[in-house]
This record gives sequence, C-alpha cells and structure tokens, in this order.
Amino acid sequence: MSIIEFVLLLIVAGICGSLGRALVGYSRGGCLVSIVLGFIGAMLGRWLSDHLNLPDIFTLNFGGRPFPVVWSIIGAALFVGILSFLTHRSRS
Repeated sequence: MSIIEFVLLLIVAGICGSLGRALVGYSRGGCLVSIVLGFIGAMLGRWLSDHLNLPDIFTLNFGGRPFPVVWSIIGAALFVGILSFLTHRSRS
C-alpha cells in the first residue's frame, strides 16, 4: 500500500466515521475520533454482514484490500450508539 492509498483510506474512514456519528447524534471528539470510528465500524460492520450472510453493498479497494463503505457507516453508527448509551450522563 502506497502513501497516497493510505491517506485516501484515512480520509474515507474519517468520512464513514463522521457519517456514523451524525446518524446517532454523537458529537464528542474530532477528526481522529472519526477515523478511528470508521475503522472500528468497518470491522464491526464486516463481522455483522458475514454473520448475517449479507452482501457488501459498496466496497472500495485500497492497496488490494477491500474497505466496506456502507458497512463501515452502519458499524460506526452501532458502535457510537452503544458508546453514547454507556457514557450518557443525566443532566440535572
């Protein structure tokens, strides 16, 4: 994987993580948090689609490795939803 492919992968992961956060309404963190959420979402979404025998809807290849864009967004939204549920503080 070249440097340009790696940078493009980081950008796509950041966008996927941002979209997942936007779907849930979670606003903590910045760009690095979005990138990490995009990668966690890709792993969670890929695992979920494999266990439910669902097809990859939209996949981009970076350095010969597939990155599931739609499943990354869905996985990031699920992960952020669980995370925000566990860290939710009631306001007085």
